[in-house]
Formats: sequence, structure tokens, C-alpha cells
Amino acid sequence: MRTTDEHAQTTELLIGGMTCASCAARIEKKLNRLDGVTATVNYATEKAQVRYADGVTPDDLIATVEKTGYTAALRPRPEARPELARGEEDGVLQLTVVRSDRRRLALPLTGARSTGWTTCPTPSLSTSRV
Repeated sequence: MRTTDEHAQTTELLIGGMTCASCAARIEKKLNRLDGVTATVNYATEKAQVRYADGVTPDDLIATVEKTGYTAALRPRPEARPELARGEEDGVLQLTVVRSDRRRLALPLTGARSTGWTTCPTPSLSTSRV
């Protein structure tokens, strides 16, 4: 049974543990074996686009991926309005990078806003020998 447009739902899964395109193909094959599911898995983005019928739940999709030997999670919904970055009021911006394994890396961005630089200054290099 394939999904019908009138009752199909769509979700995006974040897939972890893939090491090659064969892994993506294996996950896609397992998901597509579920009744009412049509899935495409992208190894490069570590995501699966899944259309599924009413009888299938996102938990069923995640369980199928995990039984195959990989990790899966629902993609978090984007916030309607982003919050101000910490420290923005004092002229220091903070860039937060969220990796696919959900670890956060926070980097302070200095200079660009407070001094008007568009790029970091390049130090002058001396070619004279002492």
C-alpha cells in the first residue's frame, strides 16, 4: 500500500550513524517496506523525508530506523521568532552552531558590530631579517 495524498502526512527525520550511501539505501529500503510509507534518505544531509499514512506514527518510523542499526529523531520545528543572541545588547554577537549530533558550539563574534569591521584585519608581515 502506498500513501494517498488526501491522508498522507510528511515529516523529516534526522538520521545518525550512516557511513556511506549504502547505509542511506538500507534505511530507505526498510522505511519503504512499511505499509503506507514513502521515504527518501539523503546520506549527505543525514536526513530522511518521509510521507506516511494515518496508520503509521513518527515513533514507528524512528523505531524502524533504530532496528536497522542507526539513530533517528524528529527534526525540531523552527521557532516562529528567533531570540536575541546573548550579549547582543552590548555589541558582542554570539554565533551558535548546532551540529547534527545536537551538540552546540558557541563562538563569540567580535569586531564586526562594535567597530564597524566587515572582515578581520590582516596583520602586516615584515620580510626583513634580524
